[in-house]
Amino acid sequence: MQISTIINNKEVFLEIKKGEFLVDTLRSYGLLSVRTGCDTTSCGLCTVWLDGKPTLSCSVLSARVQGKKVTTIEGVQKEAEEFAQFIASEGSDQCGYCSPGFIMTVLAMKRELTEPSEQQIIHYLTGNLCRCTGYMSQLRAVKRYLEVVQV
Repeated sequence: MQISTIINNKEVFLEIKKGEFLVDTLRSYGLLSVRTGCDTTSCGLCTVWLDGKPTLSCSVLSARVQGKKVTTIEGVQKEAEEFAQFIASEGSDQCGYCSPGFIMTVLAMKRELTEPSEQQIIHYLTGNLCRCTGYMSQLRAVKRYLEVVQV
């Protein structure tokens, strides 16, 4: 089956299989920043934006994105690189496997929330699993980042 969608601001036609999930479709088309880690919708590694909202691409059938806008980290590359450099300078980066999904979530939060409280940040980031860190350095870096970009 063929669908039409917009990926990273470019209209594309995708050939998909019945029952195929978006994460698998995106990866088969070379968007390898969209990662898998749990197969249970609980790690956040596969986070993309679907019509601007953070979405777990492992829980969305590819057929559901017909006519919708999908954004991966490649579609917000400059902003993503700036944030990645920021968290590295704060000493909050680890192995990097979870970084694309984490970055997509943080950038979406920045767009959606104005001056979020620590509790709002924690709530927003709850769906992102990092097996390398205890999260405190990430939370500290996200709070600092939001302070810096809000100015």
